[in-house]
Amino acid sequence: MLNFDLTDSPIEADELLESQQSRGENIAGKLLLLIVALLMCIGIIVVYSSGAGWAEQKFSDQQYFLWRQLSFAVAGMVLIVAVGNMDYHFFRKISKLLLFVSIGLLAALLVLKFVGIIHGAARWLGFGPLKFQASDLAKYAIIFHFSRLLGEKRAYIKDLHTGYYPMLILLLAVVALVALEPNFSTASLIAIIGFTLMFIGGIRIKHLLATGSLLIPIAAVFAIAAPYRVARLVSFGGGENQLSYQVRQALLGLGNGGLFGLGIGASKQRELYLPLSYNDFVFVIIGEEYGFIGALVILTLFAAFFVCGIIIAKHAPDIFGRYLASGISIAIALFAFINIAVASHLLPTTGVALPFISYGGTALLFNSLGVGILISISRYKKKAEVLAKAQALIEAKGGDA
Repeated sequence: MLNFDLTDSPIEADELLESQQSRGENIAGKLLLLIVALLMCIGIIVVYSSGAGWAEQKFSDQQYFLWRQLSFAVAGMVLIVAVGNMDYHFFRKISKLLLFVSIGLLAALLVLKFVGIIHGAARWLGFGPLKFQASDLAKYAIIFHFSRLLGEKRAYIKDLHTGYYPMLILLLAVVALVALEPNFSTASLIAIIGFTLMFIGGIRIKHLLATGSLLIPIAAVFAIAAPYRVARLVSFGGGENQLSYQVRQALLGLGNGGLFGLGIGASKQRELYLPLSYNDFVFVIIGEEYGFIGALVILTLFAAFFVCGIIIAKHAPDIFGRYLASGISIAIALFAFINIAVASHLLPTTGVALPFISYGGTALLFNSLGVGILISISRYKKKAEVLAKAQALIEAKGGDA
């Protein structure tokens, strides 16, 4: 039986440890890609099942949502592969540009709403089928730029004026513009992502708590300033209004599923009983058709996604990659948690989609961008090691000559 004493060879021990860490990170990247592919496939099936009736009513085509969701999923996988083969430091270089472009687009939406060109919520940019939500771009722009700033300000990150205030101003600018669309739920989640990144980046807790003590009451007043947001709170508390019907239907759907579900395509709520069954409340259809087991599988996949993302962040080759991977993992997991909590009546109704599963192209493509970056971070260290070994080999041969 062979016995290796690593204490006699510290260099070999270090190399073995690095090899194990790199292997674990590489496995996390591959597992992450598998999880996302599974979530997208589930999304295609569930969107078709839950949206066929609504598609027939709105577009006279039961397969309308199916083909669009399939197209989004294919485009998302192509984007993941393309970005996964890029150097993720590219997003560090353009982070400031993306942030100010996103702020400009958010401001432009409010101007268009003010002059009457846009009516209702000012969230979408583009024409016809080529539209996207500016808040999705803003969310990732915040993650990119904060990851850059947390690395650059490392020496004075705890300083109030040079470290905290500049980041706080940028975050509040984005959050305020998104909230005024109005899109209070997304604005709140962007704020949580930004403050979480600042917390793990070393910002003093007392600064964050002081800011929270000021912003939470303001957010509470803003939340009850609009009648539709008050209606959501009333329905969540058990009051009777139009939204309480949606809540009851969601709970009925989850209850109907039992342990193993009614089967594929057997949902009752999809028969035009539950509004947005293919989008905000798609988790209800999963619970009804696949039961508690199916719902548990979805929860497990998102939990595994988060763990893989954190492993990639832990072994990232630099500080920027560490915060970038953390921010993307937190953002996708947070949106998934909020959507599932709303569908399960654990939180008031919001307009948050379930990542990779809910119908829609904007969120799916931006989240695919995030996954591609995670894959790039997981592969970057391996590429750097290969290049370093190749360079060392070239230098060694040159020395022998």
